[in-house]
Amino acid sequence: MTRWLRPLPALMLCAGLLAACSSDDPDPWPTLDGQQPLVVGHRGASGYLPEHTLESYQRAIDLGADAIEPDLIATKDGVLIARHDPNLAYSTNVASIAKFADRKRTDYLVDGEKQTGWFAQDFTLAEIRELGAIATDAERPQQYNGQFKVPTFQEIIELAKAQSTRLGRTIAIYPESKNPTFHRDLNLALEPKIVAMLVAAGWNSKTAPVFVQSFEPSSLKQMRALGLNVRMVQLIDADWYDYKTGGLSYAAPWDRPYDWTKAGDTRLYSAMVTPAGLAEIKTYADGIGPWKPYIIPMKGEFDAAGNMRDLNGDGVADLRDARSQAPTTLVADAHRAGLFVHPYTFRNESKRLAFDHAGDPKAEYLQYFRLGVDGLFSDFPDTAIAARATVAKDLGYR
Repeated sequence: MTRWLRPLPALMLCAGLLAACSSDDPDPWPTLDGQQPLVVGHRGASGYLPEHTLESYQRAIDLGADAIEPDLIATKDGVLIARHDPNLAYSTNVASIAKFADRKRTDYLVDGEKQTGWFAQDFTLAEIRELGAIATDAERPQQYNGQFKVPTFQEIIELAKAQSTRLGRTIAIYPESKNPTFHRDLNLALEPKIVAMLVAAGWNSKTAPVFVQSFEPSSLKQMRALGLNVRMVQLIDADWYDYKTGGLSYAAPWDRPYDWTKAGDTRLYSAMVTPAGLAEIKTYADGIGPWKPYIIPMKGEFDAAGNMRDLNGDGVADLRDARSQAPTTLVADAHRAGLFVHPYTFRNESKRLAFDHAGDPKAEYLQYFRLGVDGLFSDFPDTAIAARATVAKDLGYR
């Protein structure tokens, strides 16, 4: 049975009760539950405004996103804030503030990786409030740099609730416990705080508008043990594309979850996408969030000397010169295991699109929606929603 057709029993019922069945009924979505896939505003609408700010989350909501995604880290005084990295040099103007010059660290270890910069764990929330968020991609709008502040998790919860009431539609939140082992080692464990705040918000059930995600299985398991009953998502990463094989490459720190590294578990992230790996994930989570080439691999063309061909003639051989390959069975395998699938991250810029997308980000979204993903993360939620509407129309929805 193809997922693009109605189940056989439904067809037989229509044949027997023709007068009662409408030929205009839309087909179900090819998702785990047959419903339309979620569009998650990745760090808000980070293609338009500095990521992880209330303004970015609001823009995502205004553009129609179903959920907003905060990455959570902790301040020195234990407050959960939204930043992608503990290193504030990447996403704030901290380097330009003279009073904080002496907070700069060199060779600071984050998940085993040496970094130089300013780290949230050395700042109180009051000090964090003095910083301004900046765009992390130099090719994205820079005119808002320094204008918006770093929000707390509590503020994001309040925003989602207020906007749900205002709009009459549910805005979900999709928080990630970021670098949880790193925080635990600093006595700033994220998990008890996340659980307590969601419970206080009245959001502690499978039907709550919440998805909690992490790259580290132990973080999800700990939150479950602490009594968190919301939907949980195991994130699955890799280092980069292997354009020769159409597979993925694995190098630290993106080769395996950091809690596995510390525990001496030598498996790679790739172990998670096997049937056995999916079955293991099902014991503590409800879905997976794989990097998207786990679903549609990318492969380049190579000459006799082993050089990747520059298909678009721009002088550089990169993702824009790779072609989408036949999909893997991951979506079907995950659904068979009872897990939903929310791949990341979809972006509009041509440098992030394969050769066969011809510079059209909508073409990439269409591939994944038609494969039956249950949701996806986008820096440009409006583009994702437009693509979803195209597939909905194809299925017969009006």
